Amino acid sequence: MQSKSKTVKEYINDIPPERAEAFSKLRNTIIKNLPKGFEEGLYYGMIGYCVPHSIYPKGYHCKPEQPLPFANIASQKNFIAFYHMGLYANPDLFNWFVTEFPKHTDAKLDMGKSCVRFKKTSDIPFKLIGELMKKISVKDWIQLYEKSFLKSKK
Repeated sequence: MQSKSKTVKEYINDIPPERAEAFSKLRNTIIKNLPKGFEEGLYYGMIGYCVPHSIYPKGYHCKPEQPLPFANIASQKNFIAFYHMGLYANPDLFNWFVTEFPKHTDAKLDMGKSCVRFKKTSDIPFKLIGELMKKISVKDWIQLYEKSFLKSKK
């Protein structure tokens, strides 16, 4: 479910009232812990945190006119989604997150490759997400992205 919002502010204003407080807290947690260089914007119908073209001119390999994506948050029909590409690209980071998750919430981890779904807002482990956001700098993300997602040319 992609939002039709044109700005981050519009997106936030469209969050259902029962999720608004938790969604804002999640966004603020990400922003507070986001390493320098990442920028917030609206991408793919979600709030995203990307490496801007001013730092990484190549952009996203699937869509070079878009900046390099790193993390996103979205209010979906039945849950709040948190996407973190580092979890998908770095098995050690993924394993750390999966191990730490039960220490921060009683909820069962509902996770895809890079997406963590929270059906109940009370289950969001804000402190853990803050710690996760600090673990990859822009420089580290670019290196990991190029190693993990770009085909080497020989």
